[in-house]
Amino acid sequence: MFKKRNLAALAIVAGAAITLSACAGGSTPAASDVDAATATSAEDFGGLDALVAAAQAEGQLNVIALPDNWANYGAIKALFEEKYGITVNSADPDISSAEEIAAADNLKGQDTAPDVFDLGTAVTLDSLDYFAPYQVANWSEIPDANKEATGLWVNDYTGSMSIGYDSNSVPAPTSLDDLLKSEYKGAVALNGDPTQAGAAFAAVGLATVQSGGTLDDFTPGIEFFQKLNAAGNFLPVDATAATIASGETKVVFDWSYNNLAVAATVDGWKVTTLPGTVYTSFYNQAISKDAPHPAAARLWQEFIYSAEAQNLFIVGGAYPVTIQTLQDAGTVDTKALEALGELKGDLVTPTAKQAEDAAATLAAKWAAAIG
Repeated sequence: MFKKRNLAALAIVAGAAITLSACAGGSTPAASDVDAATATSAEDFGGLDALVAAAQAEGQLNVIALPDNWANYGAIKALFEEKYGITVNSADPDISSAEEIAAADNLKGQDTAPDVFDLGTAVTLDSLDYFAPYQVANWSEIPDANKEATGLWVNDYTGSMSIGYDSNSVPAPTSLDDLLKSEYKGAVALNGDPTQAGAAFAAVGLATVQSGGTLDDFTPGIEFFQKLNAAGNFLPVDATAATIASGETKVVFDWSYNNLAVAATVDGWKVTTLPGTVYTSFYNQAISKDAPHPAAARLWQEFIYSAEAQNLFIVGGAYPVTIQTLQDAGTVDTKALEALGELKGDLVTPTAKQAEDAAATLAAKWAAAIG
């Protein structure tokens, strides 16, 4: 698993660097003397133990847009609470990446504002002013291409864009063109709006590369969904585990780890990856510069990139950014990794510039194409 594939080849290109302030020398600061909102590493607190103490003094962490069944976030949040005794307040689990940023605007200055974000690529790159730079203790274990140089954002996990389908109601799709057939009337949905949600953005990206297009211009993918809509097969519903379980959405473009999670609980739900080009993209962790619990936000980042949490992503069907280090160190969850298997195929991932260009295309064309 990835022993012959460099994760950097799957990563988005790091953004422009911002110079870090040097840590002051001298004696170790007391936790009460540290401005957690400006800390760029655990060393600013005096080390990880002091960061833990500062976070526990805050007592809470606000996360947003983290469904329990998304890449195993339910178990990840529960372990963070158990390990540190910090209450995790999980708000609006099913909203999009763009709505995460909107929530930060709407709740700014309030105790309920998000402390941390988990965002798709396009929204991440368009929201840098919202983030605080931070480098986790195992910074060197994260490939350079998977992080912004100062830690404004850091890739955390990836998967492939897949198609989940109700095998009791529709045949298995083997190509995009299959989905234009009458058997899929009113059946095909996305996980969100592609101009706002990372999973839906990636679905249009998959349709683009499967149609012979390039990663910087999603026009071919938009045209495919326009044809799908004209055929009466596109269902403009934000697909969730609940809509799948109820039978409302019978075919769903979504990340492999999400569709696999549904397959484990919904009878007849199966997952396929189309032959040919496979679209992948990392999600990104970032700390809100306006976090009401800034120490807990930084401890969350330390935890997310620990072997414990990175292995929990594997259990949830996702490939964590430090997977190579976990394998090299012998700390990977071997059983979970064997069950997940290797991410195979002709893998493509948009660079930062490509994601920005593709997002601009979607913003200009999507609404008119779908109507």
